[in-house]
Amino acid sequence: MSRKIESEYDVIVAGGGAGGIGAALGAARAGAKVCLVEKYGFLGGAATTSQVLAYCGFFQQGAEPVEAVGGAGALVLDAMRAIGMDGRAHCSETTGNWIILLNPEGLKLALDRVLADHGVDVLLHSRVAAATRTAQRIESVTVAGMEGRRRIAAEGFVDATGDANLSLVSGVQMREGDDKGHLQAVSAPIRVGGLDPSIPIEREAVKAAIRAYNKTGRYPVTRTDGGIYTLVPGSGELWWMVIDLPLPDLGSASFTRAEQLARAMAHDYVEMLRTHVPGCANCYLAQTGPQIGVRESRHPAARYEMTAQDLASGRQRPDSVARAAWPAELHGEAGKPVYYSVGGPGYASIPLDSLRVRGLENLLLAGRVIGADPVAYGSVRVMGTAFATGEAAGIAAAAPDMATGEEVAETVRRLGGLT
Repeated sequence: MSRKIESEYDVIVAGGGAGGIGAALGAARAGAKVCLVEKYGFLGGAATTSQVLAYCGFFQQGAEPVEAVGGAGALVLDAMRAIGMDGRAHCSETTGNWIILLNPEGLKLALDRVLADHGVDVLLHSRVAAATRTAQRIESVTVAGMEGRRRIAAEGFVDATGDANLSLVSGVQMREGDDKGHLQAVSAPIRVGGLDPSIPIEREAVKAAIRAYNKTGRYPVTRTDGGIYTLVPGSGELWWMVIDLPLPDLGSASFTRAEQLARAMAHDYVEMLRTHVPGCANCYLAQTGPQIGVRESRHPAARYEMTAQDLASGRQRPDSVARAAWPAELHGEAGKPVYYSVGGPGYASIPLDSLRVRGLENLLLAGRVIGADPVAYGSVRVMGTAFATGEAAGIAAAAPDMATGEEVAETVRRLGGLT
């Protein structure tokens, strides 16, 4: 099929996870004509592709939930509530952090509706396969979809792919993993059905089951504290985050091994529940995936990298366009997360330059690809924060002359966001 130029957009957003949703809403609410390109047949990112059924980063750490994200993120929560999801802050039993529990099927519908309400054109089953650029600007992207390839032009672009795919095809310099090339472990949350609703799942029983399994089991459980689990809202199923695996590199062979091993572990671990945990005698594995949860891959070169010191001091900046409030969560060793609290007022400024690619004028970053060092990355990568960085990136991409941080922040606040 021959390539052709489609009608131009003001902003093209690559990726339909939290960062991409935030970017599309930010650009559209700033008056731009927006196209969002997503490789799956649904939106939501890790929440719907990887069973990560909790939004982290919407609230600061503390005894009570203090909002750190508004604007586009709040619009999504409103859309969730409109179809019966509560969207309330929930205190995690294991960490004490405030999260928002999700039902992935409801979330898919809510995201469809909120983007439609704001006039965003969505292309599902599509991905950015190539980019045409000059020395300092991207002119168009080639989108590979079910009908073949087509070329779409725009004035501004946002990379919210999580794996920096748009940056990669645009020739942006980047690193893989941390400053030593190490990648954080991947996760494989699962859903377990068939529970006895009259018997609560006691953590001590899960921990005892893990101890028994680890004596002879094929895949020793690294989260000996029982992992993170809760009931999926609107269902009788258990959401259980207990599987973590090292990822040695970004090669397809490594991803294949991780996917296959995670599935084998999931079946073993559900059998462990059936054998040892009261209330689980008739339980079954309801769902894995569609894919493992990737915490880290590529990091494009941004004009500024947020630092561990920025986070520890809660650094405040006049060019802040979003807030990083989630304690830095590092998964350098599978199943053994390490946390670092955010200092100052409980959040740190995310400057616009962390969202701007070095060397390209009209490419913005959103979500887990923004500029951050290995520690700060553990905070900014979470989905609640991604809504906020996405919204700011979309607003900046919609500005013809790449507005300053202060100007973008003013628009973010006008649209209900927090800077």
